[in-house]
Amino acid sequence: MTKIKWNSGLFLMFIALCSAMAVTGQKKGYAPIQDKPFVQEYSIKFNYDNERNELTQVASDRNGYIQVISLHGLLRPRAGEMLFPGTLVKDVHFKATSDKGIRAVVNYRDQFVYVDDKAILSNAWAGTLYTRHNIPEARVLAAGKDFVFLISDGKKLQLLNKEGSLWEGESADPVKEIAYDTANDQFWIRGENSIQVFQPVSKKLETVIKQPSLTAIDVWKNQLVVGTSDGYFTVDTKNRQVGETKKDLPWTEITSVKNIGGDLWFGSTWGAFKLNSQEKYDYYASKRWLPSDKVIDIAKGPENSVLILTDKGLGQICREEMTLYDKAMFYEKQVRARHIRFGFNATISGMTDGDVTTGSMETSDNDGLWTTMYLAGEVFRYAVTKSGEALQNIRESMDAMERLYAINPVPGFPSRSFERRGYKYHDKPWRRAEDPEWDWKSTTSSDEAIGHIFAFGAIAELVDVPKLKDQAIMLIDTLMSHALKNDHYLVDWNGEPTLWGKWNPEYVNARPKGVGDRKINSSNYIGMLQTAYHFTGKEKYKTAAYELMDKHGYLENLMRPMNQIGKAPEDADDWSKMLSEAWNHSDDEMYYCGYWGLYRYAFTKELKAKYKEAIVDHWEAERPEKDALWNIMTALVGKEDYDFDNAAWYLREYPLDLINWTVNNSHRKDIQLIPENFREQTIAEVLPPDELRISRHNANRFDLDGGSDGRSENSAGDIWLLPYWIGRYLGVISEPAAK
Repeated sequence: MTKIKWNSGLFLMFIALCSAMAVTGQKKGYAPIQDKPFVQEYSIKFNYDNERNELTQVASDRNGYIQVISLHGLLRPRAGEMLFPGTLVKDVHFKATSDKGIRAVVNYRDQFVYVDDKAILSNAWAGTLYTRHNIPEARVLAAGKDFVFLISDGKKLQLLNKEGSLWEGESADPVKEIAYDTANDQFWIRGENSIQVFQPVSKKLETVIKQPSLTAIDVWKNQLVVGTSDGYFTVDTKNRQVGETKKDLPWTEITSVKNIGGDLWFGSTWGAFKLNSQEKYDYYASKRWLPSDKVIDIAKGPENSVLILTDKGLGQICREEMTLYDKAMFYEKQVRARHIRFGFNATISGMTDGDVTTGSMETSDNDGLWTTMYLAGEVFRYAVTKSGEALQNIRESMDAMERLYAINPVPGFPSRSFERRGYKYHDKPWRRAEDPEWDWKSTTSSDEAIGHIFAFGAIAELVDVPKLKDQAIMLIDTLMSHALKNDHYLVDWNGEPTLWGKWNPEYVNARPKGVGDRKINSSNYIGMLQTAYHFTGKEKYKTAAYELMDKHGYLENLMRPMNQIGKAPEDADDWSKMLSEAWNHSDDEMYYCGYWGLYRYAFTKELKAKYKEAIVDHWEAERPEKDALWNIMTALVGKEDYDFDNAAWYLREYPLDLINWTVNNSHRKDIQLIPENFREQTIAEVLPPDELRISRHNANRFDLDGGSDGRSENSAGDIWLLPYWIGRYLGVISEPAAK
């Protein structure tokens, strides 16, 4: 496996190159989502496992040099790139400083200023800043204006400038932290149980607040923000009025408060968070962002980044400007570098702590579905850009898809997957292929079939390469002929229908009307038959579709409003009850894959109007999830606003790191839990994708906790590239803005 690394410089060069590439083929007209540059965040982590050495502070200077203060000297980051963590090591770069036993550092005028047991000093300004002090155990340092500094050892206080001492005093409350208030030229001092203010001009030290459990301070927008063990409050820096304590936070046990370029950041014992422009909090927790969730310090980092120091190392939250097209090109590379298995779109599994070089691509029950969703995305990419790379990707995945049909002995039956012999064979559901080198997987389901028809139909319509068109139409005809020949079932090697490959009315209509399987099977199968008729012209498909709609109620089934879908009644059979225990999010994915053929290849205008009604009704039910695929694909039926702003939000907020880190949100105090319900929506408003576990479109986006401790990495092929490229094709997303 090739090891792909990304550092900030290469990352910027890469996205700049992508933006410079010519992109053609966009459908004419105004796109609701204008692809303007936005800020994309990702993390570079630097791990540290020396439990005998406590980390206390982090800072960087104008040169982008990063230093970490520890009880046993200065540390610096080594290596470290996105997905490939570095480490913290002893800093010996400037030995004359490293050997001094530095206790604290402050970024003053974009330069490092230190305090050790003898002096305040800096290597900037040609080393001319060296002012001796009288506090040998000094470990707290703050910088004011005109090279004025206030230091403390927890008891004593001393004010100094370049020339020497200006004032000395003592604090009745042990000093923990000092923050400088530029607007009012004063120092705020946090003690164990109080907040004091010191005026450098009058040399006056005054107690403003007496309160226990104070944990952090900083000045922000004419306020002193004070963290506590249970929330934070503000103090007006002029009139010293104290505000109410805020507790509606991701976590209330605050460890750090920092004003970073006007943004208010908090560290806590359970991750870091930032107050955003909507007066909500962007949450940075889990190993997606940090080596540990126990935050010690936060500081401004190089190149618009933010440094978050934890007890297990340093997380650098990098912020790069890019367009959605840049992001698509990044993901295209991710898929090709690590996620293509025989042409299938595969997941990497068996990883150790997020290291993609330790994992292997896995077979899946849904190799066909995940691959066809990626394949369809590449079809839309080709339709928009005429990219030769996209065309080759289509060819390779189509070869894998065709082999699903050829590797088993059942005419027209698509295997779930195939693998070299000796790696996956079991009695069930793996079977021996005729070729002694291979095994194939049986028991194929309807979600595989609908994915096949979706992608094959898109190829047949949109790819102007006769060989690929013919291949796609042949596979459509092959699959659907099998279904008709076998009385609307997928029939396996044993002559029996597979458990989930049943579209026969005896099975479909055996379910109560309000059970979702009745609606989804009807919707999918009519769309599949319409697609087969559209591209083959064979009347048998049209005849079968009308018979199912007119005689067996499939049109009525698929038109049933989503608000009528729910749990089976008490007198229903056990199978129907099992099928309807809760909302099936895999059905949502199947519906939308099927909508391409249902709406686009409708037999009549009248049917198309009905299908539009059903699709929009479904979208209304899905709106709270803010899923880009649902919102964008609904534009199949027209360019009305199907929450395209939320689709753009989803695409921008999806993390670049697609490793399945364990993520927890159920502990958060800033979310509004709602009563249990059939749709399994847990909170009033869905969280951003980069705060949730990595999941495909068949998952519940309201699941608050989940993940697998970094044991796998998903492919962006089905998760992100499909909604982006179909959005480009449908004219929902514009070409990237020129930089």
